[in-house]
Amino acid sequence: MAAEGVDAGVAAHYGDPLREQRLLTEGLAAVDLSHRGVVTVTGPDRLSWLHSITTQMLTGLAPLTSTESLVLSPKGHIEHDLHLVDDGQTTWITTEPGTSAALTAWLDSMRFMLRVEVADVTADWAVLGEPVRAETVAGEPLAWSDPWPRLVGDTAAYGTVVDHPGEQRPWRELLVRRADLVSAVGDRPLAGTWAAEALRIAAWRPRLGFETDHRTIAHEVDWLRTAVHLHKGCYRGQETVARVHNLGRPPRRLVFLHLDGSGHTLPVRGDALELDGRAVGFLTSVGRHYEDGPIALALVKRNTALDAVLTTGSLTAAQTEVVAR
Repeated sequence: MAAEGVDAGVAAHYGDPLREQRLLTEGLAAVDLSHRGVVTVTGPDRLSWLHSITTQMLTGLAPLTSTESLVLSPKGHIEHDLHLVDDGQTTWITTEPGTSAALTAWLDSMRFMLRVEVADVTADWAVLGEPVRAETVAGEPLAWSDPWPRLVGDTAAYGTVVDHPGEQRPWRELLVRRADLVSAVGDRPLAGTWAAEALRIAAWRPRLGFETDHRTIAHEVDWLRTAVHLHKGCYRGQETVARVHNLGRPPRRLVFLHLDGSGHTLPVRGDALELDGRAVGFLTSVGRHYEDGPIALALVKRNTALDAVLTTGSLTAAQTEVVAR
């Protein structure tokens, strides 16, 4: 079955999404992510330049070392999420579907006189997801290994550090030429985006365009832990990052929800969350987990009681804290 919305262009599932989840947790399946964007940056100034305009410490990044960085608006709102790995000559970035052209245009506008070249190579390169936590080794395609949920560099966690469920979700993205995508899958079974998304939700892993809207700051979704260095040079949006971190808590916080599984129909992303008939937030991602049943991530007002049972439509939703109140 074909996926819809942002994930259109790849498969939602191949007939049994719950079995596909099990295959992923066992490390046996791969996920077609060929709808993701791929952007390259070349030139001797590439890492110092990207360091100066995004949130992560990138100077001195060793070849074949994966990292994550964000592009923020001047007011600190998240605009792009960069899955980034450098091969020693080229910095490779994978992006959310449909965003590579906008990211390439913005990067081009920031080049000035530096020795860098930016290219959107999505037409020639594809992404393949696999449940592996490992950097690239000789003889395999270049890979971005997801650092989530580990703290990367001089940063902070806004939620739990010990026994974080994200530790149970190894993940990386292989970069392969589109013509080689089938051979890169090999004899592994394929899992669809429904399976991959359910495991992402269970890992509390934020996704651009899902856990973010036009006013999301990184603190609200615990994204500092992997993508934001707190003591590096100036970059766009840094003032908001520092002010919220030093002076207070974010206005909203991410929560994980167990949904009442008595019905056959799941709510959808964007549906309101209510407490005593009053809106306190909205669903950002929804899935059906092979063990836990219907689950979701949501953004709620910071002062929403932790023990409050929320409702979405006719369903009840029990909270687990992701970002501390």
